[in-house]
Amino acid sequence: MRPSHIALAVIVAAVWGVNFVVIELGLDHVPPLLFSALRFLVAALPAVFFVGPPKVAWRWIVGVGIALGVAKFGLLFIGMDRGMGAGLSSLVLQVQAVFTALFAMVALGERPGRRRLLGMAVALSGIGVAAVDEGASGPVLAFVLVIAAAACWGVSNVLTRKAAPPDSLNFMVWVSTVPVLPLLALSLIFEGWERDAEALASLDLTGAGTIVYVAWGATVFGFGAWGYLLRHHPASSVAPFTLLVPVFGMSSAALLLHESVSPLRWCAAVLLVGGVALTSLTGGRRKDDPARQEPEPESVVAPS
Repeated sequence: MRPSHIALAVIVAAVWGVNFVVIELGLDHVPPLLFSALRFLVAALPAVFFVGPPKVAWRWIVGVGIALGVAKFGLLFIGMDRGMGAGLSSLVLQVQAVFTALFAMVALGERPGRRRLLGMAVALSGIGVAAVDEGASGPVLAFVLVIAAAACWGVSNVLTRKAAPPDSLNFMVWVSTVPVLPLLALSLIFEGWERDAEALASLDLTGAGTIVYVAWGATVFGFGAWGYLLRHHPASSVAPFTLLVPVFGMSSAALLLHESVSPLRWCAAVLLVGGVALTSLTGGRRKDDPARQEPEPESVVAPS
């Protein structure tokens, strides 16, 4: 990769890592389900008028929109709203790589090699260590919600792999149109129209800025830049940069939100990042069967 492309990959990882801090700040202004709905509304409009028509079947757009937009982000935002810290969320969410591999085994018939199985075991041990740490110092329900969000992300990754979108930005913009109405409906049911109306009426520049950042920064810019890199380089060269996301997430949360990082959490980080590296970055190709190459789905790399 050229130095400029390496720099772009690092910038995208930083944008995605800091995004967890921005989400936490935004949740001080907007309820989680409404915040998630606004994120996708702003990401979809006006971009949907400039990216061209969808390049995959609508069933894949709707499926990923529900799994990723409604389920994954809804659960993530609720978990963070209930006390899951930004830094820990950026770390724990990476267990999606394990869920993706497991769901791909069931739905796609992919058979992981020994190194990938080892990576899954190491990553799960990291989640166990993080759970012990969070159980001693934080809300367990919030932790479970973020794990559930990672599982939903795994489902969306498998759907994206089946869809095989040729243009990641076009795909993500159209996917962003799907969750808006379901999330708004869920917000009205569970958060109440009075709370939603109050949040919208009192929305200041900080709150609006967080929505713009997660929509245009993390979604439109992040996916657009990542798709550009994937069009110019093999996924095996680009994907390792996603391991920087929890590094930026945890460090920015410590610097900007003063989140403490216990020794146990550092241990969990080492195990989880190492396990995800083994799970995501070891080749799935068998020499006697090139057709069984396991591609790196583009959605795997957009954690927040």
